[in-house]
Amino acid sequence: MSLSLTPQLTKPLAPTWVSRFKEQCLERGRSYARQNRVRIVQIGDSLITASCQGSGENTYRQTIQLRDSAKGTLLLVSANCTCPVRANCKHTAAVLLKIEETLNYPAAAQDAELLEKLQAVLDSRRPANLPEVLIDDVQPVPRLWLASAEFSAFEPRNGKMQRYIQHRAALSFNYLEQYASGQKNADILIRQEHQTLRIKRQPEAENAFREQLRTLGFKIATRQSKALPESAGELFEMVNDSAWLNFTLNQMPSLREQGWELQIDEDFGFDLSPVQDWYASVDEAPEHDWFDLELGIIVNGQRLSLLPILLNLMRSHTDLLSPEKLAKRRDDDLILVNIPTPPNSGQGPLQVALPYGRLKPVLATLDEFYLGEPGATSLRIKSADAPRLNALDALPLRWEGGEHIRGFAQRLRDIKDFSVQAPEGLNANLRPYQLEGLSWMQSLRQLEVGGILADDMGLGKTLQTLAHILCEKNAGRLDRPAMVVMPTSLIPNWLDEAAHFTPQLKVLALYGATRKKHFEHLNDYDVILTTYALLPKDIERLATLPLHVLVLDEAQYIKNPGSKASQAACELNARQRLCLSGTPLENHLGELWSLFHFLLPGWLGDVKTFNRDYRVPIERQGSDERLQHLNARIKPFLLRRTKEQVATELPPKTEIIHWVDLNEAQRDVYETMRLAMDKKVRDEITRKGVGRSQIIILEALLKLRQVCCDLRLVSDTPPKKGSTSGKLDSLMLMLDELFAEGRRILLFSQFTSMLGLIEAELKKRKVRYAILTGQTRDRRAPVKDFQSGSLQIFLISLKAGGVGLNLTEADTVIHYDPWWNPAAENQATDRAYRIGQEKPVFVYKMIARGTVEEKIQHLQQEKSDLAAGVLDGRIAGDWKLQDDDIDALFAPLPPKIEKR
Repeated sequence: MSLSLTPQLTKPLAPTWVSRFKEQCLERGRSYARQNRVRIVQIGDSLITASCQGSGENTYRQTIQLRDSAKGTLLLVSANCTCPVRANCKHTAAVLLKIEETLNYPAAAQDAELLEKLQAVLDSRRPANLPEVLIDDVQPVPRLWLASAEFSAFEPRNGKMQRYIQHRAALSFNYLEQYASGQKNADILIRQEHQTLRIKRQPEAENAFREQLRTLGFKIATRQSKALPESAGELFEMVNDSAWLNFTLNQMPSLREQGWELQIDEDFGFDLSPVQDWYASVDEAPEHDWFDLELGIIVNGQRLSLLPILLNLMRSHTDLLSPEKLAKRRDDDLILVNIPTPPNSGQGPLQVALPYGRLKPVLATLDEFYLGEPGATSLRIKSADAPRLNALDALPLRWEGGEHIRGFAQRLRDIKDFSVQAPEGLNANLRPYQLEGLSWMQSLRQLEVGGILADDMGLGKTLQTLAHILCEKNAGRLDRPAMVVMPTSLIPNWLDEAAHFTPQLKVLALYGATRKKHFEHLNDYDVILTTYALLPKDIERLATLPLHVLVLDEAQYIKNPGSKASQAACELNARQRLCLSGTPLENHLGELWSLFHFLLPGWLGDVKTFNRDYRVPIERQGSDERLQHLNARIKPFLLRRTKEQVATELPPKTEIIHWVDLNEAQRDVYETMRLAMDKKVRDEITRKGVGRSQIIILEALLKLRQVCCDLRLVSDTPPKKGSTSGKLDSLMLMLDELFAEGRRILLFSQFTSMLGLIEAELKKRKVRYAILTGQTRDRRAPVKDFQSGSLQIFLISLKAGGVGLNLTEADTVIHYDPWWNPAAENQATDRAYRIGQEKPVFVYKMIARGTVEEKIQHLQQEKSDLAAGVLDGRIAGDWKLQDDDIDALFAPLPPKIEKR
């Protein structure tokens, strides 16, 4: 092909070449041309080769093809470069601008040789009236030109100018290096030195390429865009950024393999750098209880930590990576991430696409990393938090170090798969779930961590713990005593069970006035039993005693971290710490924090951090995501089984609400007291708010509850005539029926004085009974009397008898008065409904209709929701006490319904 320029033309290059370049490229090209960065290497008839020095001191090579137009000017065919942009870049623009300057202003040209070469080209003439050759068998090669443009537009929703980025693709077809587009299918003319070629376009082939783009998700662009010049071809767009990302990553390589020409502008928003690998680097500190974790990717051979990348992403896309939004993303969805490069690298920012399927486990592992040091490339994690590494197991990561901590994490994850045999000499046949509990405690001991055995009452927590201690003795590891701290009332129960199940263990009950005489010989015992009441008094001595295992029975006794018992327990020195509690969470999540503060100090953060990250979101905002997060954190360290799950041999339990009506005298006193208490509470709340008025609220409710039980609880001068309690009258009628049926009854009340009134009524009726309260010195005697079968009813105060009793002779439980905490009532019920019970159990709750007791019954369910959500991994409801709850608690009695 020959190249002809008309010497008299002012601009031998047709001005349309400028439209092939973006204004930004032209501007940078002018700058490079003015700075003499361009060097012309060779000029031929239709080909110009040159070089241009870029901004990063890199020199790139340019190849520019030209051809004659029908008007006798030179048309730009292609302008390619060895730079990353590859086509129509700022370097080729600089070369063309330099050539134009030289041709237009020869006197000012600095390159005489270049001028001479160009003039020689101008002097070559093309003969006129060339013969024409028709070519109709050239197959088009599709070219897809990709580009982006940023622009501003007014946003009516916020009344501000908004920045937008528009992405476009242009389709054209290459016929012997000539590009055509559009559907008019006009022939293509190519003038050569001795002939003119007339090329017929192939509309069917072109349409096939258009259809292929549509199947990939492209649609015809209907809005104008400055992303590409008009001459680029037919414009297409995609529905959203995710579609563009998917095309660029997954479909564009296939087009390239099929022979498509792909021309990608420098500022195309999805010109991605491939992620070559993912890595995880662990730096362990054996002498400390933490390790450093770095997660990262490798791009262009460079290691890039994900921590600052994700931190920037979360700051710029506040809601994009929230757990709620993250959960809704498909694993194959992609997110585009800009990564800054080192200042002197000569590269602009890199762009990578990260799949959500990989981000989810990474974010689950990094957790609250964004609360750490800004700019940090690694995360410091406590060893007890190692299970977070398990979320990364499914990822194809290249691990560097961390074999020990990863092994620890995997063993903690699989902790329930660990199995041991019952220790030799144990005088009991462990049920499968009890053997599982023993294996769990043994596994925790191997991992040097503690845990909470949160089985329902009656499933044998004491037996499982004694078996654990016996395992340690048999293995020769019990070279220090084990200590069990418990409520005073449980000392006899532990002594009895230890003597029966593990007679090999030498047990000391360290309580009573003469206990200090044993202080010098504590190391002579395998197991030391003490109480929460005595622990603070003896802590000075006990804190110096090294222990092998420290067990807190009924561990909810340390639910207040500021209590003396809680603080004393934390001072004890033991290799392993365990908590036993059927109700580790009774009222709020702060109680759970207190137990874990004892087990693994600092693991759930300090109180302020825990409240911010868990209590407030879960209790006040009902966040299921934070609840699930907390469940995941405590799961390895908490083993909970309910009777419904494991004690399938237990008979059914039936719960019945036994409604009673206040008598007239009670209704009068209730309304009078309710009005007075309501005003007192409202005044207090006005002054201090609901949160700081708890004591006054509880005192007021206590009075109303006592009125529901019996007027004699609130007045020394009850009515002389008539009954003092509709509930007591109803109870006596109920007992007559139950006694007639041969029922064996446990009757619980929180008020010892109420039990005294019931006791008096039973004496009038000559009914024999047993009674257990805080004043009972010999707990074994009433239990023995009831279990022997000689008594039909056992009166028990909730505080004194709610734990530590095995009363399977009973088949009926009566709760005379309800209170907030359903766990306390369930524990009391479990005195009868436990392993060994063979009869169906009936549980009656006596509720005064329309009173504060009925309101408490409703609020109990909300307390149960909280406990279930945390301990059983279920979703908690919105259980927090609201202003309308206060209104309900102090609501007036409904009108009395007359009986006919």
